[in-house]
Amino acid sequence: MSRPSADLKEYKKLLPYIARYRYQYIFGLVCLIIVDAAQIAIPQFIRSAVDLISSGDFQLRKIIMLCLYMTGVMAVVSGGRFLWRYFINGSSRRIEAQLREDLYNHLQKLSWDFYQKNKIGDLMARSITDLHAVRMAIGMGIVALFDFVFMSTAILIIIFVQDARSALVSVIPLPLVSALILLFGNLVGGKFRAAREAYSKLSDNAQETFAGIRVVKSFVKEWWFIKKFADSNDDYRKANMELVRLFGFFFPFIQFLSGLTVLIMLAIGGMRVINGLMTPGSLVAMFRYLNMLIWPLMGAGFMVNMIQRGAVSLGRVNEIFNTPPSIMDSENLACAEACVLSVLDRMSANVPALELSGLTFSYNGTNTALDGISLKINRGEWLGIMGRTGSGKTTLIKTFTRMVDPPKGSVRVFGVDVRDWPLEELRKLFAVSPQDSYLFSDSIANNISYGYDGGGMSNATASNAVVVEKAVVFASLDKDLALFQHGKDTLVGERGLTLSGGQKQRTAIARAVIMDSEFLILDDSLSAVDNETERKILEALRNERKGRTTVIISHRVSTLKYADKTLVLDGGKMLEYGSPEQLSAQGGFYSRMAAFQKLEPQETQNV
Repeated sequence: MSRPSADLKEYKKLLPYIARYRYQYIFGLVCLIIVDAAQIAIPQFIRSAVDLISSGDFQLRKIIMLCLYMTGVMAVVSGGRFLWRYFINGSSRRIEAQLREDLYNHLQKLSWDFYQKNKIGDLMARSITDLHAVRMAIGMGIVALFDFVFMSTAILIIIFVQDARSALVSVIPLPLVSALILLFGNLVGGKFRAAREAYSKLSDNAQETFAGIRVVKSFVKEWWFIKKFADSNDDYRKANMELVRLFGFFFPFIQFLSGLTVLIMLAIGGMRVINGLMTPGSLVAMFRYLNMLIWPLMGAGFMVNMIQRGAVSLGRVNEIFNTPPSIMDSENLACAEACVLSVLDRMSANVPALELSGLTFSYNGTNTALDGISLKINRGEWLGIMGRTGSGKTTLIKTFTRMVDPPKGSVRVFGVDVRDWPLEELRKLFAVSPQDSYLFSDSIANNISYGYDGGGMSNATASNAVVVEKAVVFASLDKDLALFQHGKDTLVGERGLTLSGGQKQRTAIARAVIMDSEFLILDDSLSAVDNETERKILEALRNERKGRTTVIISHRVSTLKYADKTLVLDGGKMLEYGSPEQLSAQGGFYSRMAAFQKLEPQETQNV
């Protein structure tokens, strides 16, 4: 992703969210203005009380009445503070929650290539800490802005009305304060951006280390990852210390300049009181107003800080929102609807279930991953795919489900171009057990039921328990589960860390089989399974999936012998294609692999 700048235009993204809570914001701001007005009124009561006392001729009843008025005003301040916090801060938190939900939904829609380019740790930082900064900007940032505008303006008007000469001299340091606030805003945006990027890098390091902890421990490289994390942590500390130094100078200096205004007022106002040009109460009220002016000035610094931080963070979040999915539904909605409506008719007609016509595909426009592949698979047939590592096997099956977009007209499912299918309907036709056998941090039963339309990750209950049990037996997992203390309710840990490679593969197979889909794709999903278990699974597939199409990628000839047709790829091109018997008789790559694998058991036995 490109490096976002602290551009206030980023806040346009929030206008629909703020509009949704506009009445809460308006009511909260009204309460805030009432609180500010009440606070500004308090020095006037103090002025009256001091002037009464200094006159030497006063009644206690008047002082008590002034105290009661002040108590009532302070009650209004307390109640108003609660209300503006409830409405403004509450709305900002609701917007943050909605933004996070919308961001998560958008991330779900983005294609797999987006996740190839962006690290998970960085995406998590944007989804959590950056949205927190946005919430502060549209919550306390707005409060600080209104406090600065309303209170500063009101206080300056009042002190000039009370004594213009003293006020004019006292506010001499204020233009310097304004200049510092503008300078502070320009500096804090860049430094906060550097801190956010350092945090993303720190998050990336932690996520990658813990995700690959098994490899880290296997290679005894804990020390190296500790050092790598320490370096990232140190960079994050240094970036934040830049901000700390900036704040450490700015806010004390603002307080110093604000103190100068009080000092000037003490000198000028004191002389005017001595000369009878100002009452003692007015001088005390002026002190009070100047002290109250410190918060709006400080608040202006906080406001600039929060708004700049929010702009940087929102820019990072908007980068994700502004990234469209690289693979989307066809714009031809009429054709898409026709695909869904006619699929049953097409299944029963003499139409190939899967047809490739000169399929050529390249990831980056230069290196060709697939080159001119053409074949037809009828419904109910098995297609085996074999080839050296990097020959394009996994890329090929990705074109079936549009995980990558094939050229128009090169891949058809039941006679319809895959690019004309609605994505959701197309992918419902396919159940895939991928190479990496990814499992969620949940129970085995929940991982399996994830693929079941009647269940879900948290719904492996009586409604689908029978289906889950059948899938467990189907994938030859029943004997393994009998050895676990909690059976199919055993938690597998993150990414299935607590299971063996074969157990993970069979769990992934059960998850795919339970979908009972039109197409089943096993992408080298039996590589960690012994020959006897593999035979049982494949025979079960043969019996249970009659009339539906299966695609198996494997390096084992013993696996591919079940296929009706086998495709051999080499460098993305069709090297061989035919039945296992035909390929065995040709003396090519398939035949050589069959002979080599036939020798392996004998060699092992002789050792």
